Amino acid sequence: RQVKLRQTERETDYLSDSFPSGDEDNTFTGNVNNEINGNWISAPTGSIHEARLKAKVKRRLRKNSSRDSGRGDSLSDNGDVVRSVVPPTSPKGKLLNRRSRMGKGRGLPKKGGAGGKGVWGSPGEVYDEDEVDVKDPNYDAEQENCVYETVVLPLDGETFEKTVTPIVQEYFEHGDANEVAELLAELNLGSMRGDVPMLAVSLALEAKASHRELTSRLLSELCGRVLTAADVEASFHKLLKELPDLVLDAPGAPQMLGQFIARAVADNILPKSFIDGYKGRVDSEYARSALDRAAVLLRMSRWTGLRFDSLWGSGGGQRPVNQLIKEVNLLLKEFLLSGDTVEAERCLRELEVPHFHHEFVYEAVIMVLESKGDRTLQMILQLLKSLCASTVITVDQLRRGFERVYLDMADLSIDVPCAYSLLEQFVEQSFNAGVIDKKLRDLCPCRGRKRFISEGDGGRLKLSSY
Repeated sequence: RQVKLRQTERETDYLSDSFPSGDEDNTFTGNVNNEINGNWISAPTGSIHEARLKAKVKRRLRKNSSRDSGRGDSLSDNGDVVRSVVPPTSPKGKLLNRRSRMGKGRGLPKKGGAGGKGVWGSPGEVYDEDEVDVKDPNYDAEQENCVYETVVLPLDGETFEKTVTPIVQEYFEHGDANEVAELLAELNLGSMRGDVPMLAVSLALEAKASHRELTSRLLSELCGRVLTAADVEASFHKLLKELPDLVLDAPGAPQMLGQFIARAVADNILPKSFIDGYKGRVDSEYARSALDRAAVLLRMSRWTGLRFDSLWGSGGGQRPVNQLIKEVNLLLKEFLLSGDTVEAERCLRELEVPHFHHEFVYEAVIMVLESKGDRTLQMILQLLKSLCASTVITVDQLRRGFERVYLDMADLSIDVPCAYSLLEQFVEQSFNAGVIDKKLRDLCPCRGRKRFISEGDGGRLKLSSY
């Protein structure tokens, strides 16, 4: 750039030496006047040579300024160097530009993105298996026939209890024995396999009767799939030995364990000689009580045909509706005979169907309407008041039971002609006793007086039925 500037200065000095100072100014002024929009007009012959020289200098200045435009410097018309604000462009910018300089292509990557270093290749490309290099220093001939498998470590005592306990507790909620069998099959139980029945029975002793029924079914399902008969037998031996500790948490553990043993013998997962093997060799009082209970139940099954599938009773959510209705009616009839409110409340709790208590209210009100007696009305009213006070029957279940009676009054009045009047009497007394609220009392249907001949219709006969 300095060389070009020096050349430009030399040319300017040459022009200044060729013309005197005064003539140069006059000639330049005259030439400027003769130039309009870059075009030369007619001028004297003496100044044509000077004009050509000036035009030649301007062309050189323009050419040099266009070359140096990217470098940030330019020359003005008077020869001064002007710094441009435009940043200089690096020649590497053209190298970093990946667009085609030939104006061809659509700007897509080469080879569909499969070319270049460190790429996986085009989509859908399948690679062949790498051949083993025998000359590789890391080559081992014994590894060619190796079979790799996932190894699950066997469970120890603490890990076993933490892993299996949630599985059994979840089973008490969903009741799917197949799911429990699949989960246990994925575990490496090892020597702890015989403790599965023991853990399940220990948890069931502190749970509900429906959970004990589910446990008996679970043992029957697991035997043959996850457990063997020897595992079940060894587990019950351990339970008899640990009965003194189990009684501390569950006082009725000896009787319940005896029922588990009897149920296991009936399901053919425990040999019949299990109880006979303990004759004369039992030192614990609790173990003797459990074995006696199991022997009595097995004897009753042979003599009276006792069914072990209903020994514990089925869970509330799994019990058929018809069976629940029968048990509710039996409970109410027993209460009317004994009058024991506490026993009726205990039996209702043992049904384990809080979502079905509206059926209990419905059957109780129907029994009042069908009895046509004040004694039944007062006993049922006392029972409902006691159950509502102890929150065994919720307000929602009580309301649903009464509303069902209201809806069925048209059919009930066919069998019981005075059903409407009895219902009004029972509803009024229930409201006075605080069993139901005013809104539920006002919903009680009432049938008005039938009039076959209207007083204001001139004695015309009403054909419509009521």
